[in-house]
Amino acid sequence: MDEFVRNRLTEWGLSEWIPRFEDEGVDKESLFCLRDCVIDKLITKVGPAEKFRMRLKLLMEEHNTTNQETADVSAHDHEEAGDCIQVIPSTSDTSDKGKRKLDPQGESSKWKSPARKRPHDAMPGSFTDEFILSDVKTIMTYVENKLCNEDNTKLNAFLKTKISDLKIDKRELVGVFGKTGAGKSSLINAVIGEKNLLPSGSVSACTTVMIKVEANMHNPKYEAEIEFITKEEWREELWYLYHTPRENACQEKENDDDDHDTDEKLSALYGEEWRDVSLENLMDSKYFRDIKEFLDSKKKILTCESAEELSEKIVKYTRSDSKVGDGKKVTRQYWPLVKCVTVRVPNNDFLQHVTLVDLPGSGDRNKSRDKMWKGIVGSCSTVWIVTDINRAAAEKEPWEILENASSIMGNGGECQHIHFICTKSDLIEDWCDHSADAVTALIINRNSEAKETVIREFRKQSQIKKHFSEDCFTVFTVSSKEFLKGKYLTSEDTEIPQLQEFLQDLNDCHSETLNYVSGAYGILSLIQGARCREEAGIKTDVCAKLEATMKHELDRVRKPMEEAYEAFEKCLVEGVEKSKRSCEGNLKSILHPKNKSNAAFHRTLRCIVEKKGTHKPKKGKQININMKLSSRLTNSIDENFRRTFPNVAKCGPFNGVITTFSLDTQKLIPKYKDVELQLIFLQTEEEKIKTRVNKIIQESKKTIYNSLTETIEKEMQDCYKKAAKFTGQDTLKNMRDTIEKHVHDSKDTMFDMAKNEMLRQLDELKTFILEELERTLKGSIELSLKTDDHSIPDFSLELGMVKRYYDELKSCMDEEMSSVSSCTESMTWEQVF
Repeated sequence: MDEFVRNRLTEWGLSEWIPRFEDEGVDKESLFCLRDCVIDKLITKVGPAEKFRMRLKLLMEEHNTTNQETADVSAHDHEEAGDCIQVIPSTSDTSDKGKRKLDPQGESSKWKSPARKRPHDAMPGSFTDEFILSDVKTIMTYVENKLCNEDNTKLNAFLKTKISDLKIDKRELVGVFGKTGAGKSSLINAVIGEKNLLPSGSVSACTTVMIKVEANMHNPKYEAEIEFITKEEWREELWYLYHTPRENACQEKENDDDDHDTDEKLSALYGEEWRDVSLENLMDSKYFRDIKEFLDSKKKILTCESAEELSEKIVKYTRSDSKVGDGKKVTRQYWPLVKCVTVRVPNNDFLQHVTLVDLPGSGDRNKSRDKMWKGIVGSCSTVWIVTDINRAAAEKEPWEILENASSIMGNGGECQHIHFICTKSDLIEDWCDHSADAVTALIINRNSEAKETVIREFRKQSQIKKHFSEDCFTVFTVSSKEFLKGKYLTSEDTEIPQLQEFLQDLNDCHSETLNYVSGAYGILSLIQGARCREEAGIKTDVCAKLEATMKHELDRVRKPMEEAYEAFEKCLVEGVEKSKRSCEGNLKSILHPKNKSNAAFHRTLRCIVEKKGTHKPKKGKQININMKLSSRLTNSIDENFRRTFPNVAKCGPFNGVITTFSLDTQKLIPKYKDVELQLIFLQTEEEKIKTRVNKIIQESKKTIYNSLTETIEKEMQDCYKKAAKFTGQDTLKNMRDTIEKHVHDSKDTMFDMAKNEMLRQLDELKTFILEELERTLKGSIELSLKTDDHSIPDFSLELGMVKRYYDELKSCMDEEMSSVSSCTESMTWEQVF
């Protein structure tokens, strides 16, 4: 074994296999002759073997290119002398094993979607995203380790920071809403290919807590991570549950299910014992022996070998059901104490970068659960509204869920897609009277009619359409049962595969992989550029041009942001005036509801003031005084806000001005070849900072939009606290009068405060964006063009490898964009459905 082979194995991160190569006498010449069967004997682990094949292939390409160029020159010389030479290219067997898709979890999911391969998956000689990302990460780890052994110069420290900043953090959230019995659990089970994962079946039982379903990236087991509310939160909720029903026990109740809710929660956790135990004793540790994690403020982890086993174990933490499995009785249920359950599934292709969240239809009385609910709903890129097909358009609850959450998902969130999913599409009455073909035709026709009806209903939803256009809305008619059995419908007709394909598209990390590889390519370019010696005048000239361009581009970014500020200010001024005129009338519609007696409403208003102005009855719409009061303000900006901060990925904020920001480094490269590597770094750095700024804007806009209602809520807190203290005779009147007086006295200042707070946050966002762009790029220009470090190690081989990956990914991305663009242009609205 020679030094060439030893050095290559070390550089490729395969030094542990050096003894095997040494024992077999592999030198530089024999290295290029290795066959697949020999490689498998030399390197007995699949991962390292595949990595070796890929590295060897790239090395051979470099070697053959050099030899070909030499041979071409030689052939040309001989040709001139009258000789004839035949150049024979290398025919080393590199196999295509390196091209197969590697499952990072070791084993593929049992159920596959109708895979729609990206262009580069099918290209001869190309590698998959997973393979590329894995190898580039290995390369950058090797580079970082070598840099750590060098002197800690300013450039060295900068490079190590840049490498540590490289990461893939894509995680798409899909929120799943639906009333009890709609088939949410069965749908999720079918789509991800885990028939027995989430408990389902009982119409009377309902999911009471949020359930996240994601991939298990740590081990091949089925896991559930149970997060509890705090002891202090449960003590506070106990007080509310324990006292409020008894305080008004003698009063008339009309359509009020809160007492039943109290009985259900307390009986689930304590049995009937709670009725005869004091509030303080209900916090005794004996009631929590099986969930010590609750007492210790820790998460409980359940680990199982099968989905079915895990399903049985999590029932008592997630559902208001007394039976599991084959009718086994559950004596204790802990769902009242649970904040969230995260279920992790091994070896599942649909969940690699996607989390499905089974959500209750609205927020929660518990503060932390309510905050988590709003946070998740606001972070969902897609929402599934699940309902029974029989009354899909007429059923009120799905539309109420969508309407109540529309502002949190839309202008106050990042939702791009609403999927209205009609379940149980295979159910046909009197199907026994028809042949199988006739039943199939009936199902397909009925499903087509259901889609048209739902679309017509969507067009009537004015509140929802403030936040979402028809392009965001798609209807599916699915049958989980037929997907499994296929008696009447083909797999495609069940529309489960279409939902699977959608999840697979969300999992597609091509753009994230490109971002990572682009960043690595830039860093390696900077390293190699810093090792070169160029004339100082060239760098000075380039710096001057870049800084002038940056100043011009920052001014170009500033203008639309200032215009947006002025537009919002104008809208909000009008919204404030409308709010002042209408607030007392809007308030009256809540405080004096029609068709409800004072005795019945007393209890409802008590709930509202004790929960900071918001209450969701067991039945009916959510009541939110704060949102009602701020509605004129939000209405005044909704349309403009959606244009300024679109959720659709292809449209950038502020009319796309961040996306088009550019230092034009590409134009400078032909003229300044001596600093090409530094300019490549700046080009990749520019893309990286633009991606980061756009993500910051996406998060900031949620806070900005929600600030209107949150300011109103903050200004209303004193009157809620005061109203909640009333007891005895005339309590209802006193609560009403307190709220009405506060609104009347505060209206001249409260709405102006909400307006000013939103404008302040907008101005802060503008300042931050401009400063961040300037600070980051100015620092990068200075480090790349005003700093040399000839002592940095040579990473030319690594740069060559990463550049090949980058070129391949970029080429594929350009192909995809071109394909999508031409496809979109040729599609009509009817074809979408």
